[in-house]
Amino acid sequence: MQAIAQTRTMQPFDFQLRPRIIFGEGVVARLGELARQIGGKRALLVSDSGVVDAGHFDTGRRYLESAGLQVESFHDFQENPDTNMVQAGVAVARRFQPDILIGLGGGSSIDCCKGINFVYSCGGAMRDYRGVGKATADMLPMIAVPTTAGTGSESQSFALISDADSHVKMACGDPRAACRVALLDPILTITQPGTVTALTGIDALSHAVETYVTKPRNAISVTFSRRAFGLLAMGFPKVLREPDNLEARSRMQIGACLAGLAIETSMLGAAHALGNPLTARFNVVHGQAVGVMLPHVVRLNGQRFANWYAELLSEIEPVIAPEQAPQRMADLLTDYLRQAKLATDLASLSVPESAFDQLVEDAGEQWTGTFNPVELNPTTLRGLYAAALHDRDVP
Repeated sequence: MQAIAQTRTMQPFDFQLRPRIIFGEGVVARLGELARQIGGKRALLVSDSGVVDAGHFDTGRRYLESAGLQVESFHDFQENPDTNMVQAGVAVARRFQPDILIGLGGGSSIDCCKGINFVYSCGGAMRDYRGVGKATADMLPMIAVPTTAGTGSESQSFALISDADSHVKMACGDPRAACRVALLDPILTITQPGTVTALTGIDALSHAVETYVTKPRNAISVTFSRRAFGLLAMGFPKVLREPDNLEARSRMQIGACLAGLAIETSMLGAAHALGNPLTARFNVVHGQAVGVMLPHVVRLNGQRFANWYAELLSEIEPVIAPEQAPQRMADLLTDYLRQAKLATDLASLSVPESAFDQLVEDAGEQWTGTFNPVELNPTTLRGLYAAALHDRDVP
């Protein structure tokens, strides 16, 4: 047994595909049927105001009501839902007493819905569930209907909720928080504004790239990461040029979902640790914040793990030398930012060098940074922020 343990090279994993994933054009019409199948009679439908304006909320409510469900709604939250917004949703749930929750919208809607489920089902406050495995009771069944292709929240058991006081993003994960069903209808994503398509697309790409190189990476996660990257890398430029292209929209939606599945066992890395403080301190939208930092993280990690980036790039560039792969990946990601008309440096986002002390401190407290394959410390974090200030190579 000792000899086997010494020679084992594959990372162990514990993986269960929790959501039933249903994909196809028009499958949102099955929402009411699926809700009834899992015992739903009273549905709390959580959607952000943009989804309401696009008409998707009314569509979802109509399908639920036509299947005989009573429906209550909650819209009183914004991008990056915080603990106060979750608590407002819990108050609605306590009045209505649902037996099923539906998150219909982008990652914010689905995360807010999960947050409501944590507190409504288990009691206490949202802060009690920061970390992994903190749920104290079974949670209500939940269906996720994403209208963007970005977070992959529909396929993972984590909710990202900001602390309303400290503005720190809290990752709250538990197997019982996973959705029963993820309903992927690419038609719903066509109504996204161009900026949302760009920002969520970069977020999805960052998930595919980061999950491929983390410390807990394993045979399951790299399979999802690699296919996600291939789909997203092929779909993103096309969806920017042709917003109504359903094939491109489908690639993005499935790619984002697969990247979310990868997060379940591999987690994320330094780009998210560095990006979250930019959102908290300077209101930089999440996809932009992570996107501006990711090329520099790739160069840093590539100094030791170039072969991993070569493997990932082989999805779209079959022949590339490992020593060239990190720079090629960084350049590709920067080019995606430019195609999406997003900033490629912190100076363009009005983030001054004088803020680095606070940003470094905040980034050092982010859980995702602990999974980065290269150890992070204040010097490393400052170097990455400095590289991103005017978009230059990591020293």
